[in-house]
Amino acid sequence: MSSTRDDRPLKPATRLAAAGRRPEWTGTADQPGAVVSPAVWRASTHLYPDMAALRQGGARNDDGRFYYGRRGAPTQWALCEALTELEPGAAGTVLYPSGVAAIAGALLTVLRPSDVLMLTDNAYEPSRAMARGLLRDFGVETRWFDPCDTVAFEAAICERTRAVLLESPGSLTMDVQDVPAMAAIARARGIVTVFDNTWAGPLGFPALERGVDITVMSLTKHVGGHSDVMMGSAAAGAEWYRKLRLRAQGLGQVVSPDDAALVLRGLRSMNVRLDRETASALAIAQWLETRPEVARVLCPMLPGSPGHDLWTRDFTGGCGLFSFVLKGGTSAARDALIDALALFGIGYSWGGFESLATPVDPASIRTASAWPLPGMDAADRFGVRLSIGLEDAGDLIADLEAGLAAWAAAL
Repeated sequence: MSSTRDDRPLKPATRLAAAGRRPEWTGTADQPGAVVSPAVWRASTHLYPDMAALRQGGARNDDGRFYYGRRGAPTQWALCEALTELEPGAAGTVLYPSGVAAIAGALLTVLRPSDVLMLTDNAYEPSRAMARGLLRDFGVETRWFDPCDTVAFEAAICERTRAVLLESPGSLTMDVQDVPAMAAIARARGIVTVFDNTWAGPLGFPALERGVDITVMSLTKHVGGHSDVMMGSAAAGAEWYRKLRLRAQGLGQVVSPDDAALVLRGLRSMNVRLDRETASALAIAQWLETRPEVARVLCPMLPGSPGHDLWTRDFTGGCGLFSFVLKGGTSAARDALIDALALFGIGYSWGGFESLATPVDPASIRTASAWPLPGMDAADRFGVRLSIGLEDAGDLIADLEAGLAAWAAAL
């Protein structure tokens, strides 16, 4: 099924429903397109009619061709094609068994020993751990920069800088970076920009169109959407897509067809879920902004919140993930708040149908930027990150009100 009908471009919601549904993947030879979704092809061994075909299969490495199970089958190909269709400027998409694997796969494709990686200071903690461990062991030096200081970012670049890893908004403190400006600075110097686009995805931030070279997502989050599958992806233009694919194959990166089918299923409803989660998150953020217990709401969709102007300029959609900072207090009082919540689960990850709450302590992981943020009191250190799901926003607000009462009682 094509992304256009009668040469008319389709809207994102329609593309989500149509992408990755080739007739040959959704039917049989005599009845192509007979079913709605691609079948789950479980296969480690692909068979050939003769030796000539086997040799030809080994000599070619085209997308969408049977060779061996590590190169996938129609279930994985359909997901790759759907994701590529949603990413303007992408030549293809590579799948990985997790979002962290996708980040590692992208960086290991670009970096070599003695290279320097510029890493945003608001990065996802596993990305920071990767820089301190895996990449350091491979001889890569990491230099951190303030995510909101484009001038300092440019000044920190050196002759050995090979790649920059950006994340906007940051998944804990929601800092919004000037991604187009940073990507332009990097490209002018021959530096590759890798961008973690899990928060907004291509529907909310078309990263390649904004100047990024490689865009990475944790499909575990919004795309899967049901907290029952782990997967990651990396998409790029023609130059980097082929390199990503070859490196992933060389590292033996494989996703199961069953997991691919789950993610493809989640993809179909992602737009509807994002709309609901975004609306609820904004309503809850606005309510939290009125509470005397709250020092700062970190939600770029919220007018007046840090980064809102950049978010309005560069983004076309949001999601249900944001944080808030308590006014003073203690870590134990914050624990009491989270423990008192009945509708929010306590657990890592986000982007599922259920709401989650986790503590945020940015001061312990900041390297190149200060926390608390400028203008905040030094005592305002303890934050809570919320992933808003599909529950009624009023019910979630009532639950948070009970949590704030427990916080006050624990002081």
